[in-house]
Amino acid sequence: MVMYDDPRILRAIAHPTRNRVLHELSAAGSLRAADIARLIDVPANQASFHLRQLAKYGLVEEDPDAARDRRDRVWRLVDPDGIRFRTADVLARPGGRAAYAVFQRNAVAHGQHLVERALSVDGTENPGRSASEWSVLMSADEAKELMEELAAVVERYRDTGRGHGPGEGRETWSVFQLIQPYPEDS
Repeated sequence: MVMYDDPRILRAIAHPTRNRVLHELSAAGSLRAADIARLIDVPANQASFHLRQLAKYGLVEEDPDAARDRRDRVWRLVDPDGIRFRTADVLARPGGRAAYAVFQRNAVAHGQHLVERALSVDGTENPGRSASEWSVLMSADEAKELMEELAAVVERYRDTGRGHGPGEGRETWSVFQLIQPYPEDS
């Protein structure tokens, strides 16, 4: 697992299109720029630009084993487990506080968007969409164990999806998880 501490990486992944590119690569494993463009509904040259930016920061790389030939450019995450950083390490670097503020603002907005989308009533039947909240009495060690168990379940489904690839009746789903002590009212 790669741990990042460069504040520029937070700025790179805070960009909504780049963030979506990373999510698609995380779900599928490897994709061409044209595939990403189709999946996220942007022009292919824009998808290519964002892939090159993410590669510049060491977040994605070409996947030559998935290419049809030497001219075919297929991309994958450098670390298939995703992008991880320790907040304290980022904050300690020059420019870290500003980069973290941008990342935090965009992450909060994205989380709000996901919850609003899950709770929306749009007249269509979508049995897979849900938003759930449970209150669980547990210790910090038990919370860590719960996180690990949930991550293992999600990883099992991600591996299955990567084995199929996009299409075949499959699309990228967002699994959003918060585990924290019950927050005090502000």
